[in-house]
Amino acid sequence: MRELPAVRAALAAEHAVLYGYGVVGGKIERGRRDEVREAYDSHRARRDTLQRRVRELGGTPRPAAAAYALPFPVPDGEAAVRLAAELEDRLAGAYADLVRATTGGRRRDAAAALREAAIRSARWRGGGVAFPGLAERASTPSEPPSGGSPGTPDPGAGAASGGHGRL
Repeated sequence: MRELPAVRAALAAEHAVLYGYGVVGGKIERGRRDEVREAYDSHRARRDTLQRRVRELGGTPRPAAAAYALPFPVPDGEAAVRLAAELEDRLAGAYADLVRATTGGRRRDAAAALREAAIRSARWRGGGVAFPGLAERASTPSEPPSGGSPGTPDPGAGAASGGHGRL
């Protein structure tokens, strides 16, 4: 995977994660709201960095979709915790692809983002996986139609698809 498509895929994943954390924040128990806020702020900073990186690589950053389809209903705090873990797992897949597509300092940055997603996922889930960013691929039988990473939002979704994306 070339660098620009991988950066765009990571940006699309960050857009989806930010939307998802909005849902998590609305349903999570009061005692964990600081964790949600901290994660949201971190993802917003990563999103901004990825938007700059797309421009540096000669591309135009795609905007976030107006809404994203959730992978499952989130009626309560328990489901919100599961969603937060799922968001981080899926994001780790996008960053694993970005690690593969980059070199030098950009690879270190992508690896740091992958590590952060894995740590957040483990905190939400109460345990980790052996290979963060690859776990969701073992349970996904095929590539999505966009050719992107399984479990990450379709980078072409969003404004071009009527404003709705996939988480």
